[in-house]
Amino acid sequence: MLGYFFTFDFMAHILIIDDEKSIRFVLKEILEDENYEVEEAADGSEALQKLQSGAYDAVLCDIKMPKMDGITLLEKAIEAGIDTPFIMISAHGTIETAVDATKKGAFDFIEKPPDLNRVLLAVRNAVEKEHLVKETKVLKKKVARSNTIIGQSKAITKVFDTIEKVAPSEARVLITGPNGSGKELIAKAIHSQSVRNKQPLVEVNCAAIPADLIESELFGHEKGAFTSAVKQRIGKFEQAHGGTLFLDEIGDMSLAAQAKVLRALQENVITRVGGDKEIKVNVRVLAATNKNLKQEIEDGNFREDLYHRLSVIIIDVPSLAQRKDDIPLLVEHFLAQIAQEYGAPAKQMQPKVIKLLQQHNWTGNIRELRNVVERLVILGDNPITDKDVNQFGYLG
Repeated sequence: MLGYFFTFDFMAHILIIDDEKSIRFVLKEILEDENYEVEEAADGSEALQKLQSGAYDAVLCDIKMPKMDGITLLEKAIEAGIDTPFIMISAHGTIETAVDATKKGAFDFIEKPPDLNRVLLAVRNAVEKEHLVKETKVLKKKVARSNTIIGQSKAITKVFDTIEKVAPSEARVLITGPNGSGKELIAKAIHSQSVRNKQPLVEVNCAAIPADLIESELFGHEKGAFTSAVKQRIGKFEQAHGGTLFLDEIGDMSLAAQAKVLRALQENVITRVGGDKEIKVNVRVLAATNKNLKQEIEDGNFREDLYHRLSVIIIDVPSLAQRKDDIPLLVEHFLAQIAQEYGAPAKQMQPKVIKLLQQHNWTGNIRELRNVVERLVILGDNPITDKDVNQFGYLG
């Protein structure tokens, strides 16, 4: 009868709170028919104990109940940090009651006798919301972990100190260092500790964009500016307005694009390709390169005036070979990170394996180390041994 509702790929856990046994019975029957896992509580006090000891995806809660009414329960749940969506049910439904329940934090409001289709729709929406909130929290934690700079060595501590000093300023920063050393993480750390951290951090990999498209990518273009320009495009400078623009691998940018970037930095204006309107932009520019830009200037590949505009502050990121004392911490971090990604317990690594890893040159830097750890997690035993390193490490 009610089978047109979609089912979830997980079993959602619902708590029904009502002092009327017949209401609980009907709601439980209909929800279990839709493959929900259901628990019951006869009053607010019992329900609060269940909420504090268990995890639920949605709550169906009567308002008028003995011992503790539904609104009081909702308030106490919120005070306790329980953010499960509450669907309030009342036989005395008025607009004022519904508005009051919503203001107190209820997800939805249903009048008695409840329409079962309306109940199922409300429950499904609440479960979807709860599931999305949980996913978002997991993703935020994952992003935060992936953006963490790990280390306690003197070399990386010096970088931390510089970030702390320069981040609150508006100074442009040039981040130098070999591929795989974590230059992007430095840029993200500067942005996150700056006054612009509520605004976007827009990243551009200059090495990944063809020379004939880099200007369009940075400054945007007007419709008809070139053959494939079928509509107007907003460039990265405009997208980063109010925030931070990170120009990664800027040493690979064409000289023509360098000239336009220089103008944007000097005058805080850009012009879209194919247009003549000047557009004001307010961005903080961070740049990174693995090249020796002074040598590139001598070779005629990079503008000296742009270099001086970009390098108000220079942060030189050490290679992993310069901070081998950080390898134990990095390995521990990667083991935990990889385990979470795979949904498995973290593997252990024998101390002599760490010593082996510290003896390697790591020309690919942190990126190479992370790849090796992941390979050892997949192919090695638990704990990971020196035999695993010799067989699967490919350290050369």
